[in-house]
Amino acid sequence: MPDNNKIILHAPLAGPLVPLEQVPDPVFSSATLGDGVAIDPLNDVLYAPCAGEVVQLARTGHALTLRAANGAEILLHIGVDTVQLQGRGFSPLVALGDQVSQGQPLVRFDMDLVAQHCVSLVTVMLISNGPGFGLRRLEAGNAQLGAALLEVEATGREANGRPVSHESARGHARVAHHGGLHARPAALLRQTAQGFQSHAVLRFAEREADLDSLVAVMGLGVGEGAEVELICTGPDSQTALLALIAAVQTASVGERHAAHAPTSTAMPKPAAGPGMLTGVCAAPGLAQGPLARLDGVSLPPDNGDNDPAAQHQALNTALAEVRHAIDRDWRHLPRGQEDAAAILEAHLALLDDPALLGDARQHIANGVAASHAWSRAIDTQCQILRSLGNPLLAERANDLYDLQQRVLRALLGETRQLRLPPSAIVVAHELTPSDLLLLARHEVAGLCMAAGGATSHVAILARARGLPCLVAVGEALLELPAGTPLVLDADQGRLETEADAQRLAEVQRHVQQRRETRQRQQAAAQQSARTRDGQVIEVAANVASAEEAAEALAQGADGIGLLRSEFLFIDRPTAPDETEQRSAYQAVLDAMGERPVIIRTIDVGGDKQLDYLPLPAEANPVLGLRGIRLGQVRPELLDQQLRALLQVSPQQRCRIMLPMVTEVDELIAIRQRLDRLAGELGIGQRAELGVMIEVPAAALLAERLAEHADFFSIGTNDLSQYTLAMDRDHAGLAARVDALHPALLRLIELTCQGAAKHGRWVGVCGALASDPLATPVLIGLGVAELSVSAPQIGEIKAQVRQLDAAACRRFSQGLLGLSSAAAVRQACRDFTAQSHAQPAAAAALQQ
Repeated sequence: MPDNNKIILHAPLAGPLVPLEQVPDPVFSSATLGDGVAIDPLNDVLYAPCAGEVVQLARTGHALTLRAANGAEILLHIGVDTVQLQGRGFSPLVALGDQVSQGQPLVRFDMDLVAQHCVSLVTVMLISNGPGFGLRRLEAGNAQLGAALLEVEATGREANGRPVSHESARGHARVAHHGGLHARPAALLRQTAQGFQSHAVLRFAEREADLDSLVAVMGLGVGEGAEVELICTGPDSQTALLALIAAVQTASVGERHAAHAPTSTAMPKPAAGPGMLTGVCAAPGLAQGPLARLDGVSLPPDNGDNDPAAQHQALNTALAEVRHAIDRDWRHLPRGQEDAAAILEAHLALLDDPALLGDARQHIANGVAASHAWSRAIDTQCQILRSLGNPLLAERANDLYDLQQRVLRALLGETRQLRLPPSAIVVAHELTPSDLLLLARHEVAGLCMAAGGATSHVAILARARGLPCLVAVGEALLELPAGTPLVLDADQGRLETEADAQRLAEVQRHVQQRRETRQRQQAAAQQSARTRDGQVIEVAANVASAEEAAEALAQGADGIGLLRSEFLFIDRPTAPDETEQRSAYQAVLDAMGERPVIIRTIDVGGDKQLDYLPLPAEANPVLGLRGIRLGQVRPELLDQQLRALLQVSPQQRCRIMLPMVTEVDELIAIRQRLDRLAGELGIGQRAELGVMIEVPAAALLAERLAEHADFFSIGTNDLSQYTLAMDRDHAGLAARVDALHPALLRLIELTCQGAAKHGRWVGVCGALASDPLATPVLIGLGVAELSVSAPQIGEIKAQVRQLDAAACRRFSQGLLGLSSAAAVRQACRDFTAQSHAQPAAAAALQQ
């Protein structure tokens, strides 16, 4: 009789066998995750080593776990440190819950991509619940694909005769994510939980959700600022708990951008008039063009008497196809599309969601066709999200609808070959992120939806692409015939449906003028920015990598005004060493040719956390251990970074900037450390050392700080929130955290005056530098450098050339006595209009 306690594991790949202790990862080599074998692969498809059920499938596709008939759980992990690829290069061929046979293909992977970007291709096969199983090796040397490698026998006993420890840890956290735990934050929590062995549950309002399931987490309806309980059970429960608490309490960059979206994106719906439909502005702009419809999938009838096995396979195939398509879209995203990447990551996670898949598979088991089963499962979850009374969570049902449509097209064999007229206004009941990615390949002028919301993922993507977008227009929109000439005025929240030829021509002239203006600005971007009376203002760029620096140079940057070095440190399991840091900094200097580069030392804490350096939970993180304060607590981290910075060449083009300085003694201490390290390295001429002015204390001490600093750069984002006592990530206060507040202007003036007394120059690297309305104010107060986002370099330089520095000085002094930021902004609008009119009038007189 067969022994049901024993199974044979066959080689999932061909290649040399590697002793487990030689795998270049301590978690694997120490058998922390279990005993087993490792293979250096020679083929690009991972096969099932035995029959079993897929009980875990990493969102990123690089790892999965099979449960065999004897209860053994076999972890298959492709490569070392491959999670950092975030799914690029991995195409799962199975889904969570699938029953697979021995030798069935599981995952296809890009060997070249993994080899180039990861530590190693070595793939491990481990028994992750090993204490109850005995292993016997059957093969050594080279593994032939499908050859017997291990015999695994269930012993019925745990290690040392004791049950496996199930330690637990629990704690509370307040949700910092804008809008609560919707798709992207839920995906972040799921990703964090998957990095640990422990099982994690989130509890809220006497209900709980497994963190494996995005829809279960979203279904709790957790809003921004709500307190949740996290419960982790397993061998690394305490570490998992700390990581999850940090994930709950830390809003992502993309969410902060969404929270700070222009106020026009939330404009209330105006009153309708004849020949006009009204809606809510989701992305500003003006456009005109013919109407083009984009419709969803229609399901064929279903008799409810289908073969479950065939329908399960059909769904598996469709899910794999959609995963591959999303992965392809992800890998082809241009630089700077972090929001789009985060949305696609959430969609990949939803495709593996156990709640969705379980619901769909239950319908299939009852004889329902795969298309109807998937559609019903999505509809159920959409109804849950829309019933929670949270507008943002209701809008996240759009992500589920997107996946519903994509999978249905794969199931029904529908392809989307769009034939759109040039410069079309695309109209739909509700567009999805995948719709927008598809439309990116066409010449589209604007978007208009009958439903949708101003904070939806489509709205975020539309703003990033500069596409005017109107939502919540109503069902009357869908009654308009294709080809109808439309004027989309998203700024005013209206769609003009009966525009005459004169109005269409007027809008076309406006759009063309704006396009030509941008082209002229970009053509002149490589020239210096000089005011009409001869003052040169450097316009630099804020970047996070050498690639972004190269792009900034191409856009006309006079230098790098802020390199955020912390991006080298985050989203990784270990800290970068001195060699890696030096190489990264040198690459930025090399990318900028002969132009200067300001590198800010590591600025973490607050809203930026390090996985390998857990910081204590703080009631108010932005007032806690962050910036230079971390360098004081962990001096070895700062010393390592300073040594790396001192070794880049040439030193005269490198400038070091310290964040969150509040005392003169802090600056003196760091300068002494820098001098000592330079002496140890034998460096005679070292980089300049500057201070980031981002707390009121630093602005008030500017004259004293300037005695010891070589330059200042004002971080207006943090300076605003600390001065106004308003959290810049608070959605309800976002519109009021305005750096043009008179109090902020007084601190900027004080900083410039203090610097001038010691011959130091002052730059601005916060968001205010990118606001053309603020350019005359900053120049007038004494700022010599503006560091902006790269696409705005041409526009800001053009603005500088329109100004007279002496007039700016007189103008800015008058602003200090105004009563509010709104009053300052109105005065700036009037001044800018006057400044632009003067050169135009002078040019007309010369003709």
